[in-house]
Amino acid sequence: MKILSIVAGLLLMMGCRQQSNNKDFSAEDISRVIAEMTNIMVHDVTNPPLASRFFSYACLSGYEVISQNKEDVVSMHGRLTGYPLLKKQDTIQGYSYQLAAILAMMETAKKMQPSGKLLDTYEKRFLDSCGKAGWDQDKIVASKKYAIAISREILSYARKDLYNRISNYPRYTPLGKEGYWYPTPPAYIAAVEPYFKTLRPFTLDSSTQFKPEPPVPFSIQKSSSFFKMMMQNYEDSLSNEKKLIAAYWDCNPFAVQDNGHLLVGLKKISPGAHWLGITGIVCKSDKKNFDEAMQIHTAVSIGLMDAFICCWEEKYKSNRIRPETAIRKYIDPTWQPFLQTPPFPEYVSGHSTISAASATILGHYFGENFSFRDTVEMTYGLPARNFKSFKQAAQEAAISRFYGGIHFMDAIDNGFRQGEKIGSWVLKKLGKEL
Repeated sequence: MKILSIVAGLLLMMGCRQQSNNKDFSAEDISRVIAEMTNIMVHDVTNPPLASRFFSYACLSGYEVISQNKEDVVSMHGRLTGYPLLKKQDTIQGYSYQLAAILAMMETAKKMQPSGKLLDTYEKRFLDSCGKAGWDQDKIVASKKYAIAISREILSYARKDLYNRISNYPRYTPLGKEGYWYPTPPAYIAAVEPYFKTLRPFTLDSSTQFKPEPPVPFSIQKSSSFFKMMMQNYEDSLSNEKKLIAAYWDCNPFAVQDNGHLLVGLKKISPGAHWLGITGIVCKSDKKNFDEAMQIHTAVSIGLMDAFICCWEEKYKSNRIRPETAIRKYIDPTWQPFLQTPPFPEYVSGHSTISAASATILGHYFGENFSFRDTVEMTYGLPARNFKSFKQAAQEAAISRFYGGIHFMDAIDNGFRQGEKIGSWVLKKLGKEL
């Protein structure tokens, strides 16, 4: 841990030293903020849809600063639902707009994440490194002041998505009927975010805009399509490669380990954090500058939230049983999936949806056949994986849910198609100028 702290400190100082030599910040500075946010989400066990909300508003904060200071970066006013026309803070002078963008991301994350105050330590190290690298203190103060002003406006916009209203809704109660979702072992966690579909989307007309095909109807008749699909899960033979793929894309922050008398939480990131990690990797490898990287991170994070809204609409509408529950009840009571089942209904696959949306958006910026090395999960003890395209990575993420035994194939296939449509729509609404 001591070595990691030293390395982190050196990286922070490198970013600020670059600025003292009249050079820009880099895409890596955005990635570091995303990484710090992710660490807090792991600490807080933030659920995947909510994580996308935190990421999107933090990125929007940085984006807004850039759009106010760069004529070629368009405002989100008129592009995102309800996004206000924010005027530049002319009373604040002498700031660095890129430093302000980084600090605005932090300010928004600090206010939105339950343990967001933990970012204070990172911010202090970051600003101390700027001072040691020769930054003028007045410029740092002005940048911080500007960041706070922008963050305040974005937080006001965030409150109007009505997420805070969800806590007033009645607690979700499983129906307990045949074919419907029910909490799974070992923790039997209650349904996660059953009302996420009620949030204001960024670009969608409604949460039902990209409604997927209906799921295969539930049936325990052996000749039925559902039973055959269930047997497909049950009979799948897991090779070591399949296990590695399933584990790599697990991204289940709710995973726990049963030690007989104690359930221990396992440290894992959310699917959205994984794709934003990929975004940072490819921005660096393609040498995107700071402004370009902020725009790309913002587009991906917007796509993540809108994809989760669409997906969660369908999950709690179809409310379908998970393979673990169905196979144990109707085929083999001893069967266990390779991965732990997440605590929400099965159809459609969330990872398939958001992965396809993210891949579609990234493909627009980097090209359909952009090769990259994904090192995101190395922090969690898994080896890096190489991909020839974003779509290949998204397809692997999708099929990992089948290998892991937590989704049926129609949820994977239809979720993927839903995600591609959402990604294309987000790009259309944001415009080619983004």
